[in-house]
Amino acid sequence: MPPTLASLVRASALKLTVLAGGDRLDAPVRWVHTSELDDPTPYLEGGELLLTTGLKLGSDAEALREYVYRLADAEVVGLGFGVGLGHDTVPEALVSAAEERGLPLLRVPRPTPFIAISKAVSAAIAADQYKAVTTSLEAQRELTRAALAPDGTGALLSRLAAHLNGWAALYDASGAVIAASPDWAGRRAARLGGEIERLRARPAPASAAVAGPGGTDDRVEIQSLGTGRRPRGFLAVGTAERLDTSDRYVVQAAVALLTLSLEQSRTLQDAERRFGAALLRMLLAGECDHARTVAGRRYGTLLDRPVRLLAVEPAQRQDRAERDDPQAALALLADRVEAAAARAAEPLLASLDGPRLTVLAADGGAVLAAGTELVGAAEELAAGLSAAVPADAVPAAGDQAERALAVAQRRGRALVEHGEVGAGSILPLLGDEAVRAFAEGLLRPLYDHDATSRGDLVRSLRAWLSRHGQWDAAAADLGVHRHTLRYRMRRVEEILGRSLDDPDVRMELWLALKSGG
Repeated sequence: MPPTLASLVRASALKLTVLAGGDRLDAPVRWVHTSELDDPTPYLEGGELLLTTGLKLGSDAEALREYVYRLADAEVVGLGFGVGLGHDTVPEALVSAAEERGLPLLRVPRPTPFIAISKAVSAAIAADQYKAVTTSLEAQRELTRAALAPDGTGALLSRLAAHLNGWAALYDASGAVIAASPDWAGRRAARLGGEIERLRARPAPASAAVAGPGGTDDRVEIQSLGTGRRPRGFLAVGTAERLDTSDRYVVQAAVALLTLSLEQSRTLQDAERRFGAALLRMLLAGECDHARTVAGRRYGTLLDRPVRLLAVEPAQRQDRAERDDPQAALALLADRVEAAAARAAEPLLASLDGPRLTVLAADGGAVLAAGTELVGAAEELAAGLSAAVPADAVPAAGDQAERALAVAQRRGRALVEHGEVGAGSILPLLGDEAVRAFAEGLLRPLYDHDATSRGDLVRSLRAWLSRHGQWDAAAADLGVHRHTLRYRMRRVEEILGRSLDDPDVRMELWLALKSGG
């Protein structure tokens, strides 16, 4: 423990007497400073025990009161007043002012030199620092031994929590809790998701001190883990009291050990990802048998079950803020899908290639459920999901996911499943600006004719097409003779330079009319 006023008073060799503030003697003494100035506060940092003989203080009660108040405002922990030089006794006004402000006031007898008090404090501080170093070194050895155990991460967190008399939790790169000690801390750590998200935006290593989750009295500190731009994980520790110097050394040792473990496994993880991406490319290329041979038993029964393909890209939004980083959102989604697969013990194949994340997973599993849920919550992403297919039909699933993704982008939706593409009407797909421009250009000559001449060609064309070219029915809808309608359709052909006998022409004109052209 650092030295306190109480420990100095208990030192019999110093012969100090408490005159005021006896209930505040437990405050730690950061240093001892001697000054005879009537205002020494410009030279103080707070936390000092100030020693003075009062040579320049005089006996004016108001001046003594102001002196004490200045010291209290400067947050000194106590005032030691040496008697026998400037004052035979401690002025009563000084004692009264110290009682008013709750400032500990110690009488220093003439035989006790101020240097003896300074030496006592220096020795206590040095002893406390030495103890902190030795304690933290031993704790670091314990953490290192724990990290080498079979369950290294769990053992390390257990030792760290025990040393801090609190709790510790480890998060993966996606912010999901993967280990906690004690066991009850997992629920508490899971409520820090928002703080983890804010820390993720800062390059590793970074840290944050936050209030305990859910209204608890914990003091929580979170550290990002990793040496690159993107954190590889996060460590959170919760304690009832503020961490002292020794505790911080131990936490930093845990951060170093966990970072080393994550960085060592990164090469293996990257190799696993590249292997999975290569297998996925084989399946998309129709090389299912080759993929099965290469995969062996690594992915369990994944290739023997119905699978679905999820294709994700940055959403084509015109209102995207400059701070948005779609590529980072894709990388985060990949991390979270992999974390969901690890938690559910489900295999998956994933490929993050430029602005496209492709995930292949078992139909009906936790991986696809987590992936679609996460896409739905991410405004900057759009996704298409294929139907369930056997592994040898993955190329078809890729086409399905591609078409569903295109529909999602066009409609401004987060996720579209393949089954939705063929359902409903094709007309909502005609809302694209390019389609409308085509329709407007195709029908513009007819609109120009109707604006300057008689005939109402656009309305007549719409009625005739809606009646599938039935002259009598369309003429009845318009309230004109069928010969009049025939004349108008010939004028349409003349103006557009196209034959209405061509089904492709009729289709284009009908879609142009329906698109609002």
